[in-house]
Amino acid sequence: MSIRLAIGQFRELTEEKLRFAAQTGVAGIQMNNPILPGDTRWEVEDIRPLVDKIKAFGLVFEAIENVPVQFYNKAMLGLPGRDEQIENYCHTIRAVARAGIPVLGYHFTPNSVWTTDRTTTTRGGAKARSFDMGKVTANIDNAEVLKSFLPVNLGLANALPLHTGLQLAVSVEQMWENYTYFINAVLPVAEEEGIRLALHPDDPPVESLGGVARIFNSPANFMRAHEIAGGSPAWALDLCLGCCSEMPGGRANVVTMIEHFAPLGAIAYVHFRDVQGTVPNFVECFIGDGNFDPAEAMALLARNGFDGFIIDDHVPAMDDDSAWNHRGRAHAIGYMQGLLRMGEFAKALG
Repeated sequence: MSIRLAIGQFRELTEEKLRFAAQTGVAGIQMNNPILPGDTRWEVEDIRPLVDKIKAFGLVFEAIENVPVQFYNKAMLGLPGRDEQIENYCHTIRAVARAGIPVLGYHFTPNSVWTTDRTTTTRGGAKARSFDMGKVTANIDNAEVLKSFLPVNLGLANALPLHTGLQLAVSVEQMWENYTYFINAVLPVAEEEGIRLALHPDDPPVESLGGVARIFNSPANFMRAHEIAGGSPAWALDLCLGCCSEMPGGRANVVTMIEHFAPLGAIAYVHFRDVQGTVPNFVECFIGDGNFDPAEAMALLARNGFDGFIIDDHVPAMDDDSAWNHRGRAHAIGYMQGLLRMGEFAKALG
């Protein structure tokens, strides 16, 4: 199987989204934290109709990314009740796999993605997400302002830990212990079911936010996680190139992550986006305007044996765009299609 494109990052599966995929020539679908019944876990009978609906359109359900954070927040934080949550997470893994979906993406960032501005101006007046650590530091004792930096669509707000002040409530060592406990419990289930668990980087990839340490903020830490997993075929990456580009060093992290993990077959899928700048301050941007060369990244993926799917992930909002940014996504899809076709043509020429 070769590199292919998908659309995603929506919670509700509508016929309009399926038509958009077909109209843009994209064959795959990914959903992020889909709206499904269940307060603690998902059931196969609720997931399978989504698979059937996608299949009826002649498309493929490539992956689900993220369950509600309250499904496993205690597992991420090492709190009482984590064993029950892990048991339910294993149930969800089985449900996703038995519904016919080969990848379940996840993060291990207890208080999730932080954004300090959602309307920063980028090329041509388009609006983009940005992060400025200075704004976090300036409001380190203001819980209400800090809450405004948190996401609203990845789970219940009260499941996202938020501590004011500079002292860590959850240390780096605790986060590694929690991750090791979690992954050692869920990987055997994923292996049995033939599904891959795809780990997403921290966004933003800083040392800590809201009093909670972040551990998936450097290539070296992903290599450590791969070692903890013992090279399991069920352990994989949801390789967000944008998050890698946000890390200190920018482009170099993108190259390192691809060249290390793609030959291992450890990249399940890719978020193909970029930013301008690195932590502590960055702004999301159109493909081609950021820290890395998208043609180089696509060539590296192909050369190193990546054969999964790619989605755009976040895109700037263009004039008169929709809430899901149809215009921005159409631009990103066309750009990626061009890169893929040019790669195929160059390969054919020898």
